Amino acid sequence: MEQVYAYVAIACGMIISLGALAACFGISLMGGKYLEASARQPELMNDLQVKVFILAGLIDAAFIIGTGVSAWFAVSTFLK
Repeated sequence: MEQVYAYVAIACGMIISLGALAACFGISLMGGKYLEASARQPELMNDLQVKVFILAGLIDAAFIIGTGVSAWFAVSTFLK
């Protein structure tokens, strides 16, 4: 049973770490593209800003869901 606990701990760590890495990478790419677009067309800056914040929330929501799923795995495994 200890081996199952170890595998669950490794899986939860990978879910959280890879989710955080992907979220950081996605937000950085999106922020860079936003800066490029606002430099080319400054009149669209306000419209693009709203879309950037919505997408940043969705990207972070995916990471938070992964954190919740990994916590669920950890708690359900250790309660048995």
